[in-house]
Amino acid sequence: MGDCKPHKPQTSNNNISGHIPKEIGYLKNLQTLDLSNNKFSGHIPDSLSFLNHLQYLRLNNNNLTGAVPLSLVSLSHLTFFILGNPLICGNHSSNKCSDLVLATPLSLAVNPSSRKAKTKKLAIALCVSLTLVTILVLGLGFTVRTRNKCRKQSILNITGTKTIYYFITLTLQLFHLTHLITSHFFFSHYLSAADVQEEDLIKLGNLKIFTLKEIQRATDNFDPRNILGVGGFGNVYRGKLGNGTLVAVKRLKDLNGSTGISQFRMELAMISLAVHRNLLRIIGYCVTPNERLLVYPYMSNGSVASRLRGKLALDWNTRKRVALGAARGLLYLHEQCDPKIIHRDVKAANILLDDFYEAIVGDFGLAKLLDHKESHVTTAVRGTVGHIAPEYLSTGQSSEKTDVFGFGILLLELVTGMQTLEFGKSVNKKGAMLEWVKKIQQEQKIELLVDPQLGVNYDKIEVGEMVQVALLCTQYLPANRPKMSDVVRMLEGDGLAEKWAMAHNYIHVASGFSRNNSDSHSEFAVGIGLDRSSMFGMTMTTDDDDDDAHCMELSGPR
Repeated sequence: MGDCKPHKPQTSNNNISGHIPKEIGYLKNLQTLDLSNNKFSGHIPDSLSFLNHLQYLRLNNNNLTGAVPLSLVSLSHLTFFILGNPLICGNHSSNKCSDLVLATPLSLAVNPSSRKAKTKKLAIALCVSLTLVTILVLGLGFTVRTRNKCRKQSILNITGTKTIYYFITLTLQLFHLTHLITSHFFFSHYLSAADVQEEDLIKLGNLKIFTLKEIQRATDNFDPRNILGVGGFGNVYRGKLGNGTLVAVKRLKDLNGSTGISQFRMELAMISLAVHRNLLRIIGYCVTPNERLLVYPYMSNGSVASRLRGKLALDWNTRKRVALGAARGLLYLHEQCDPKIIHRDVKAANILLDDFYEAIVGDFGLAKLLDHKESHVTTAVRGTVGHIAPEYLSTGQSSEKTDVFGFGILLLELVTGMQTLEFGKSVNKKGAMLEWVKKIQQEQKIELLVDPQLGVNYDKIEVGEMVQVALLCTQYLPANRPKMSDVVRMLEGDGLAEKWAMAHNYIHVASGFSRNNSDSHSEFAVGIGLDRSSMFGMTMTTDDDDDDAHCMELSGPR
């Protein structure tokens, strides 16, 4: 009968109602479970955590309630989608959200009508209080005047004594009433403000709100000795929270053009929805009029850049795992996030290593935190020289293919162990890095590219394949570059030969067209809009420009 075990059942968009069957947990070989866009209700069954091979779980756009089981969250290899379930950890749910999972769409906007209503109540309370105080003062004045008149007539005047008694009683009652009304409204307003803060905390899901003092204590008041890295977004500090947890604190700079606090929180909330094992998650944040601070888990193994140039170099198997992990993280940002997230500065310094040397993509999705714009066209190019795609450098317009270009450069860094601007210098061809790599690949001298620290401990075929993927990713025209989903498949060993053959057939056709219609000796066809760098990168020949670029960091809002 063959293997009838389901690996990727497709049950989405089928209008299925009822509870999710706990028996699904017995399907041990499930790799993908898509129950999205149905009408499932009730809790998420704990039995799903028994699916040890499950990699993708889609539960978005149903009517599920309650919190996500911790046993499910603990599956480190699992990527899950849970947007569109308004009763999970929401305002209508009695369940509290787990600190480990962000299980509800985020909305930080406080209801303007409720805020106006509370303000109106406070104004009424103040008016009533002031009126009563005025009556109180008038009453006291009248009482004093009456007493003076009574003394002139007779101290035994019963009418005067009764008048004094009535006004004293009235005064005490008015004072008591004023105190009760004022206390009630002010206390109600205080509780409302506390409710708003609690509401914000709940709606931020798993993001903890830190105070500035907490961050200052954790980083020793941003002591320069605690700086882990410096980038276009700002400095990153090593910190230690009060409970002993080590964290990395990113202190954002260039706040002049940044969004307001509410918009900042909204954008941060959207970023925190990107949950994937190869993406750096945000623990919490701190916002003041003069500070924007993001708190991340501390990565003890640092960045890929620091390890490539460190004394203990990464072995080849780790480099392969890093390449595939980073590709999967970018794939999630491009094709599985809604709205999609473009990184704009993919480089070794932004790929971190966890305790198990798995790749963790950091510094993603922060563009709108500092530069809130709806389009991906920016007035200033953001990125790092050597990693910037040519179309982004010339037009300021970025896309997923901009990230693909940067990823191709990252692959070359993994192979060679060198910074981008060091490539050409090793062969006295400054700025022609991609041309140099392409030439070596054509001459089948891949060993000249391999990081000397690897010695002979690498697979030549695997290195050659990674270089091919890198060259496909760094093609000049964005349309010719593969999507990250294709890149992941090629790194997994599927489809590289076909993609490479297609690219080379295109080159040969373009070259023949160019030779037949132009006197140019270019390898590529100028006649159809291609220059000599149109397939595998661009050539920069000015030595001075290269020297200046070596010290130039354009990394920033993206």
